[in-house]
Amino acid sequence: MKKVLYLLMLAMPMAASAQISNDDVHKYDHLYRSQYRNEISIPGFDGYQTLKCDFHIHTVFSDGLVWPSIRVQEAWQEGLDAIAITDHLEYRPFKETVVSDNNKSYDIAKESGDGYGFIVIKGTEITRSKPLGHLNALFIKDADALDVEDPLQAIDIALEQGGYIMWNHPGWPDDKSTFYPIHEELIKAGKIDAYEVYNYMESYPLTFDWYEQYGIAPVANTDIHGTVAGDYPCEDGEFRPMTLVFAKEKSETGIREALDARRTLAFFHGTLVGDKEYLTKLVGACLETRPLGEDKIQVTNVSDISYRMSDGKYLYIFPAGKTVIISKPATELTVLNCLYGHKKTLKYSFQ
Repeated sequence: MKKVLYLLMLAMPMAASAQISNDDVHKYDHLYRSQYRNEISIPGFDGYQTLKCDFHIHTVFSDGLVWPSIRVQEAWQEGLDAIAITDHLEYRPFKETVVSDNNKSYDIAKESGDGYGFIVIKGTEITRSKPLGHLNALFIKDADALDVEDPLQAIDIALEQGGYIMWNHPGWPDDKSTFYPIHEELIKAGKIDAYEVYNYMESYPLTFDWYEQYGIAPVANTDIHGTVAGDYPCEDGEFRPMTLVFAKEKSETGIREALDARRTLAFFHGTLVGDKEYLTKLVGACLETRPLGEDKIQVTNVSDISYRMSDGKYLYIFPAGKTVIISKPATELTVLNCLYGHKKTLKYSFQ
């Protein structure tokens, strides 16, 4: 019976389209891209599933140029699993036109997300100049309560609400990734949980060691203000910046548990940054091998992440979704697009 209902549901859009078209009007509903989703294939490991997330997004309710429901539609179409709406508290250039409190953008996005079965996390951005800089407060309950003069008080209020604090673009705006005393104090007090190694079109290589040095999770986000399609190609193996979260379940609760456990990798422009253990396990899950005699192996990349490796003499490329046959490497390979620290590239051996 379930199979019959499923087939009927599949047939309904086609039937509706056929009924609408007539001699006066021909409808081309199949060209309406908003109903199509690009699935990003990245396998999990150890019982975790890999969720693709963007935790830094702006809308017209601060200084973005897009309505909140469009943010959800963009992310759903591009294959993400979750986003966080993080409009600025202090900077709202359209506030005379877009009149609301600081919670409205999330409310609109959440309603849209529910229609797609898509996860939308409530957040806001505490926007101050360096040395503190910009911080996102995620998983909060009331953004209005954080709209106070003292940013340290805003952080405390967010934490009282069960919030998760993320340090945004540490290399902006002066092109210096400076670790200030205020950040050390906040981290020691358990008040900064994560930091961006990728933001928009930037990376901050000197920060790649911070997750290990300071015990905070590495993330990658768009910090998008315009349209995603206008800023990122999102084709031919290129994706917007995203945080890969290794979660026990696909839910907001699952994402929060994984973030608290620091099970994340930052991913952008074909490069992964983060913990060596998670890098190794992800590469192993993506590349399936089969021996071919004594001196060759077949490697199938079941993911949408291409990998580049070298033994110091030869370059090995394992394109996304492709199978290649190579001579069995005599030594472990350097995975050129997997970094577990500043200038620290992952070593990997095929079993």
